[in-house]
Amino acid sequence: MARAWHLMSRPEGLPTSDNFALKDIDLTAVGDGQLRVRNLWLSVDPYMRGRMNDVKSYVPPFQLGQPMDGGAVGEVVESQADGFAPGDLVQHMAGWRDEAVIDARTANKLPNLGAPPEQFLGVLGVTGMTAYFGLLDAASAKPGDVVFVSAAAGAVGSVVVQIAKAKGMTVVGSAGGADKCDYVRALGADHVIDYKAGSVLKGLAGAAPDGIDVYFDNVGGDHLDAAFALARQNARFAICGMIDSYNDATPASFRFIMRIIAMRIRLQGFIVFDYFPRMTEFYGEMGPWLASGAVKSRETVVDGLDNTLDAFLGLFTGANTGKMLIRL
Repeated sequence: MARAWHLMSRPEGLPTSDNFALKDIDLTAVGDGQLRVRNLWLSVDPYMRGRMNDVKSYVPPFQLGQPMDGGAVGEVVESQADGFAPGDLVQHMAGWRDEAVIDARTANKLPNLGAPPEQFLGVLGVTGMTAYFGLLDAASAKPGDVVFVSAAAGAVGSVVVQIAKAKGMTVVGSAGGADKCDYVRALGADHVIDYKAGSVLKGLAGAAPDGIDVYFDNVGGDHLDAAFALARQNARFAICGMIDSYNDATPASFRFIMRIIAMRIRLQGFIVFDYFPRMTEFYGEMGPWLASGAVKSRETVVDGLDNTLDAFLGLFTGANTGKMLIRL
């Protein structure tokens, strides 16, 4: 019998195992236009924390007592839809479970880019698209810019670092701990700040004494404030996420936020779903970058559906380097 993780109560602060339950689920018969998919890989992502709150956002909240969902790659085992056959590998959103019956219109057959399937949940999937369009479109980054990237050892941040270098930018990355800082250097970052070793503001001032042109924000908090402090005139900030505040009910305060006015800083929030019509453009650059080694993929892999919750909670304690994935 298929199993799926359910949200049983709304978390207050950092979620705990008491908020969730792994339960058996009944699958419906495969109807016209549907697929039965056996999942091979699941994605857990920081944005899912927001879906555990009962608030309106760009994606609906998880419903109490119901199976959760998220990105997944699986194998079609039964098809009643044109264009799909058993054995096809597809990307879809019926994650947090081992098997699902889905509408074929919500599934994308993996393109033949010579990449392993799990990369379509990372550097060739939403993660990579977030980095690509956030940096190049939302932040309008261009060759010669000085780019500051927070959570630079994480799923999105590590791809941002590599795209920025491939496009001829100077990169300052922030990461927590010596091992993660070494990883960010290995990706090509020109300067790396260890936020666990000292002040982000002092670190950024030392790495970019003449200021920054672009900030790619995955963290918020003291990282965002440091970016305000060191922003050059007409700096552009791509606001992707603020993991520092996802489990904190107290809003962050910013000492240097008034510099938005004097420096004419542009803050641009963005949602990757808006860029899905441009997926071909993304594949056109990311595919060759991967093939040439200009961009590399790294995943933190947790095995087993039973350990999906542990993998998700690990996102908030820095347990991942690169993309966090669950292998079934």
